[in-house]
Amino acid sequence: MEYKDTLLMPKTEFPMRGNLPQREPEIQAKWEEMNIYQMVQERTKGRPIFVLHDGPPYANGDIHMGHAMNKILKDMIVRYKSMSGFRAPYVPGWDTHGLPIEQALTNKGVKRKEMTVAEFRELCTKYALEQIDNQRTQFKRLGVRGDWENPYITLKPEYEAQQIKVFGEMAKKGYIYKGLKPVYWSPSSESALAEAEIEYQDKRSASIYVGFNVKDGKGVLDTDIQIVIWTTTPWTIPANLGISVHPDLTYVVVSVNDKKFLIAEALLEAVTKEIGWEDAVVIQKVKGAELERIVAVHPLYDRDSLVMLGEHVTTDAGTGCVHTAPGHGEDDFYIGQKYGLDVLCPVDDKGVMTSEAPGFEGLFYDTANKPIAQALEDAGALLKLSFITHSYPHDWRTKKPVIYRATAQWFASIKDFRDDLLEAVKETKWVPAWGETRLFNMVRDRGDWCISRQRVWGVPIPVFYAENGEEIITDETINHVSNLFRENGSNIWFEREAKELLPEGFTHPGSPNGTFTKETDIMDVWFDSGSSHQAVLLEREDLVRPADLYLEGSDQYRGWFNSSLSTAVAVTGKAPYKGVLSHGFALDGEGRKMSKSLGNTVVPAKVMNQLGADILRLWVASVDYQADVRVSDAILKQVAEVYRKIRNTFRFLLGNLADFDPTVNKVSYENLREVDQFMLVKLNKLIKYVRNAYENYEFAGIYHAVNNFCTLDLSAFYLDFAKDVLYIEAENHHDRRAIQTVLYESLLALTKLVSPILSHTADEVWKFIPNVQEESVQLTDFPEYRELAGSNVLEEKWTAFMKLRNDVLKALEEARNQKVIGKSLTAKVTLYVTDNSKALLDSIEENLTQLFIVSGFEVAGTYDQAPENAVKLETAAIVVTKAEGETCERCWIVTPEVGQDPEHKTLCPRCADVVKGNYSHLA
Repeated sequence: MEYKDTLLMPKTEFPMRGNLPQREPEIQAKWEEMNIYQMVQERTKGRPIFVLHDGPPYANGDIHMGHAMNKILKDMIVRYKSMSGFRAPYVPGWDTHGLPIEQALTNKGVKRKEMTVAEFRELCTKYALEQIDNQRTQFKRLGVRGDWENPYITLKPEYEAQQIKVFGEMAKKGYIYKGLKPVYWSPSSESALAEAEIEYQDKRSASIYVGFNVKDGKGVLDTDIQIVIWTTTPWTIPANLGISVHPDLTYVVVSVNDKKFLIAEALLEAVTKEIGWEDAVVIQKVKGAELERIVAVHPLYDRDSLVMLGEHVTTDAGTGCVHTAPGHGEDDFYIGQKYGLDVLCPVDDKGVMTSEAPGFEGLFYDTANKPIAQALEDAGALLKLSFITHSYPHDWRTKKPVIYRATAQWFASIKDFRDDLLEAVKETKWVPAWGETRLFNMVRDRGDWCISRQRVWGVPIPVFYAENGEEIITDETINHVSNLFRENGSNIWFEREAKELLPEGFTHPGSPNGTFTKETDIMDVWFDSGSSHQAVLLEREDLVRPADLYLEGSDQYRGWFNSSLSTAVAVTGKAPYKGVLSHGFALDGEGRKMSKSLGNTVVPAKVMNQLGADILRLWVASVDYQADVRVSDAILKQVAEVYRKIRNTFRFLLGNLADFDPTVNKVSYENLREVDQFMLVKLNKLIKYVRNAYENYEFAGIYHAVNNFCTLDLSAFYLDFAKDVLYIEAENHHDRRAIQTVLYESLLALTKLVSPILSHTADEVWKFIPNVQEESVQLTDFPEYRELAGSNVLEEKWTAFMKLRNDVLKALEEARNQKVIGKSLTAKVTLYVTDNSKALLDSIEENLTQLFIVSGFEVAGTYDQAPENAVKLETAAIVVTKAEGETCERCWIVTPEVGQDPEHKTLCPRCADVVKGNYSHLA
């Protein structure tokens, strides 16, 4: 007889190697065939709804690591929710309008100037949809489950129709108005330009340093000090209304030839050299923040110039004191808005100075540079004039320089409902908690929102103009345009005349001749995506507003979180979300930003081709994603090692359940041995912890808890000694079926618990579990936590035993190192114990030699009776010796009893009994 044939060794077809790059696409094909998304929605119908609303990535280019992290986090939450009592639909979306697509087409050689707006927009649509198909394929490869065939897309007619309604509702409440804002302006084309219409060429410009006399130093600066600014656009000096300084910079007052000047300390050396100061002596230092609201006087006009604090101020060049003309610069404009300055723009459409620049009226702006510099010199304010050649924006059509010039733009008035916005921020649950402070401060400090853009690829601003110039935005026109867009898409705005876009028979007192014009600007793309709460959550029957959760990168406090809040509060009075969760950025292994030029990018597609999507998913679960996270080949290899251990645990559990039918062989909890009950207590603690961690989006905790349960509780303890029972005892031996019961419960629970994270592997495992009915683990619910009888006492007792067992393992390791024993089964362990350890061992009914995985075990006395050669540890003094007797050929136990059975001379009595009782037919 071959005794090895009588061992009940693990049997499973579940492969040891994950081979994820090949296996995952097969699993995904199966999901597709099953239509798993619909099956999950069907199964959870009637449950309370949980909506995680997808923030739309921009439809351009392959997905990067940030995309992957974002989508995987969302997927883990949605999968968890649908397995824990909710209906959790997930509708992915895409942002499709805006400059990058216009630019991409230009780069591909599309001649924008040789086609109509409508034709160009058709090409933009086609390009965007191609990009969506590409990104959708990559997101699905990550294992993200969602309604991929019915995503929301910002260029879809039904989306645009709702966006128009959001605009109309805001206009109705008086939140939309037209005002001035600087944009790129081409005097040669007499037109505003989009950034895509700008190209850079070298230009020779005047470089001037100008002193502004302090008029009111607010007790910080004396009035005999000049604040020094630097500019390469002298023609904007007549438009100066302020000077910006950085709150955190240190500024110095220097004395030069009986004159005093203020500049940033960091630029003192450069400015001294440039202006040619000699013997400049620092006589005062002051923090930028202290200079706020000091008043200087304009060097040419009887007008104040206000000192303001601006984060845009740098020490890259200049003086650290920035000449601020709100009509001629974006930063200037925003800081001017914050401090209540006018938007002065003394330059007309042709680039000619107007009467608002006394002394220079009628001069072309570039020609005005020389007389303005002369006037500054005559006023004693010009400290230095030189010329520099630098890269400067030019009109791509005329190849002539452009300027920044304030023109009429559309705005949403944030100040009119700021209090409601701040209240909505407070009512939202923020994770991490600092998100609340961050958005609160942004909303508190932000100026009005410029929502118009002078481009063509976007949703038109649905405003008409009467003959007398009056703006027309009424319920009637908004509803009509919204319906037109729903039926035809927004291209119709560019294909038809204003009259054809208005309701039939529309009249207006401002147009006695029935003539109308239409707005040509489009909406800011943040207005597009910020309208998704209405265009998606309200539009779709499977979703609700407000969403339970928005989850995006921390850059979206300034972006989507903000624009969504603004439009939703304006329209509904409430935030569009109940909770907001943000994550950090994906950095390389050294903590650097990823960039192609550094060659340090980690590409999701490459990781999936080499390691598999489940490794990426496990990495996302392993990191503290609320901060910036690191990823590299080395980090992913460590994660892959953890995956291997988890997979091996699944394989061991499956292999030892080949002959287990839970409907027949399961042992009830009260009939289990204590050690088995203890493992179920540990399993239930894991269930409780993991459910709570999912609930609080603490995925790293799940990663560590599952890993520890697999490696420490199961592999290093329970499964380690269980092999002696599982392989050796008769098939239906009570202890064997008891252990299998624990293994089965653990297998079911673990598969479900890791399913939201290791979505492919969990489904793969599920196919091999005995007696499960559902086609996929995704069609099940999470295990419930059970408070098991006597669990606290059990846990305390067996945790103490684990401590004692660890001490025994240390002593065995030492004996192995000293060549006293080989494998632990060749050892006999003798303990000299403390009172506590004795009481503990006396209370254990299980076979202690089996639990310690040794061949001999005895308690020989008290701790203080231990011989010299004992290893003295906290729980016991331990002597390890070679076990006496022969090695059983079947179970490898060393015992003097081997050979007592005349039929089976190489077996111990236990093995002889098992073989005779169950395997006599093999003899």
